[in-house]
Amino acid sequence: MHQPYYKNLLTRETDLPWVRLHAVKDYLDMVEMLEKFPKMRLVFNLVPSLLEQIEDYASRNIHDKFLELTLKPAKDLNQQDKKFIHDKFFCINKDKVIALIPRYYELYFKKQRKIEFTQADYLDLQVWFNLAWIDPGFRSDMPELKALAAKGRYFSEEDKQVVLCKQECILQGIIPAYNKFIQKKQIEVTTSPYYHPILPLLDSTDNAREANPASSLPAIKFSYPEDVALQIEEAIACHKAKFNAPPAGMWPSEESVCESILPFIIRSGIKWIVADEAILFKSLGKVPRDAKLLYHPHLLERQEGGLNIVFRDRNLSDLIGFTYQGWEAKRAVDDFMHHLQQINKAMRGRETLVTVAMDGENAWEYYESDGHNFLELLYEEISNSKFVKAVTISEYLSEHQPKKNIKHLAAGSWIYAEFSKWIGSPYKNKAWEWLALARKELEEVKGQRSRVNLELAVKQMHIAEGSDWFWWYGEDPTGDFDRLFRMHLRNFYTIIEKKIPEYLNTPLVP
Repeated sequence: MHQPYYKNLLTRETDLPWVRLHAVKDYLDMVEMLEKFPKMRLVFNLVPSLLEQIEDYASRNIHDKFLELTLKPAKDLNQQDKKFIHDKFFCINKDKVIALIPRYYELYFKKQRKIEFTQADYLDLQVWFNLAWIDPGFRSDMPELKALAAKGRYFSEEDKQVVLCKQECILQGIIPAYNKFIQKKQIEVTTSPYYHPILPLLDSTDNAREANPASSLPAIKFSYPEDVALQIEEAIACHKAKFNAPPAGMWPSEESVCESILPFIIRSGIKWIVADEAILFKSLGKVPRDAKLLYHPHLLERQEGGLNIVFRDRNLSDLIGFTYQGWEAKRAVDDFMHHLQQINKAMRGRETLVTVAMDGENAWEYYESDGHNFLELLYEEISNSKFVKAVTISEYLSEHQPKKNIKHLAAGSWIYAEFSKWIGSPYKNKAWEWLALARKELEEVKGQRSRVNLELAVKQMHIAEGSDWFWWYGEDPTGDFDRLFRMHLRNFYTIIEKKIPEYLNTPLVP
């Protein structure tokens, strides 16, 4: 579960609502669903910067433009407000969500036909945008939301308040729910580096060349191993504060790994990490794919100590993440179970760990009923199966210690076993150069600023190291991520009381 850090540290504002909306659609129902399936064991990865923002919303400690324009009475909307709502409040899957809600679909076509909206239209749109983002299970199980969905149109300002109140209740229930299922030993919760950076590239942008010798590098090298250590340490501290114990496992951001980051992870006390199967075969020089190597945990025994590593089955993970969304639920589950049966057959009864690791939020908006039909049927099939059972990674490792040591862990991520999504293009490289220049300024002001000021500067720098800004450079359809990256860097210069470079005032887009 991951969202980038959208909030402006200096103003506590955000003009993108995705933490709030994914929180009410994905984060609570995904774990509460397990109440029906006591035999299921799952691992959830919660990125600390996401948890921080969820708590900001739960405590009303953030200003969300989408939320504030929802709260504004429809009769008081000015032309600028109306344009924003008209343009932005259809940002949800058209075929799987909007098309299933008659009034929302009617408003969508009214927009497409350029028919002017009435005050009642804007009020209904304010309500439906926020109501439609709430998980369909909550919309049907919460009587107040069920009644509003049945009402469908001609909403009142009081109806809007009901929706927003329920959103707040869901947000406040997320962390307690994960703690509840941890106590039941039904889930394991892992962490990622705090602001979701690509650790190998923080350690050194030169690591991109190890993953892909043809990779183009930034003109200014970025290499701050101390930031690798801090992003890990801060993540573990956050996890302990939220879940009353340090995490055993870590999902390195985007499953990005390399040999040089292992000492930092080992020294932190983390017991296991996950990476993509391509990293395993690249590390061992094995081509083609070898199932007998994949379906076991491995050991990374180093001078600093030992670290367990599991590798995801890319095919099974991507089937759920990208393929099954277009299938009828039973057909998809039957296909998944067939794959497991084939693995079991190939392994001939040997003890086998099949790791499925995927994005916990973005896939479901493309499924019918936000993935509920598929997941509930899948959990039922696994729970009733005679040849497979669900386990957490720590549960498995407690009984099956790995025997094979990987002497050198290859550099790469879950995407093509390299880092080209974050470095290598002219736009991505320029962003790394800007980051390197800012990071150098941080070194120069140490000892010249107050402790509070310096702590804020470090926090802002770590936010700017997040992976999402670099992911989108050169292919950002709205320009939002370029805008946010430059905002974070401008804030950094403001915090350290230095002149903001002029280039940060101009979009870096194709």
